[in-house]
Amino acid sequence: MSEPSPEAAPPETMSKRAARGRATREQLIEVATRLFAARGYDDTSIEDVLAAAGVSRGALYHHFAGKDALFEAVVESVENGVMTTLAAVGGDEPDAVARLKAVALAWIGMAGDPVIQRVILLDGPSVLGLERWYDPEQQRAFGAMCVLLRGISDEGRLAPELVTPFAHMILGAMDEMAIVVARAPDPAVAAADARPAVEELLTRLLAG
Repeated sequence: MSEPSPEAAPPETMSKRAARGRATREQLIEVATRLFAARGYDDTSIEDVLAAAGVSRGALYHHFAGKDALFEAVVESVENGVMTTLAAVGGDEPDAVARLKAVALAWIGMAGDPVIQRVILLDGPSVLGLERWYDPEQQRAFGAMCVLLRGISDEGRLAPELVTPFAHMILGAMDEMAIVVARAPDPAVAAADARPAVEELLTRLLAG
């Protein structure tokens, strides 16, 4: 039997290194999320993140190629939280239209959250670029909207061939309304004003 290579790290050591690496990456994303939300993308530097996280420049660049890549990781993390929250909405509603309304209204309410407001609605499209932002392959919300509309179609309230175009239109309308809420002087008031309009729009659009 050949002797183990002295250069090969034991599996336990490799596992610990991987765990430390994951922890560092998560810490950087957490700190960057807080800073990007409070200051915005333009006014947050890599040096700000390093100082707040207490990690070396080398550690950051081991995980992220630069500020853009770090911001994209923050966007993905926030998006994951949004999608998890919205996935839990509407489960007790009596039909697919009611579920869609519940999800849409929940999203309008979330637009006032400072992190979602800044990272997703205000800085996200301009930093990442509209081509990436509105690419259906990258946009999980589009897929989720299609699933909701297919449920409505299965109930006979929407023609199957309208699912995809309606997904684009409804998602666009909901995101535009969310941006209005995010930019409002008082997002809570703006969200309260938006809710009846959103519900009325969906009622008329999906009357069946």
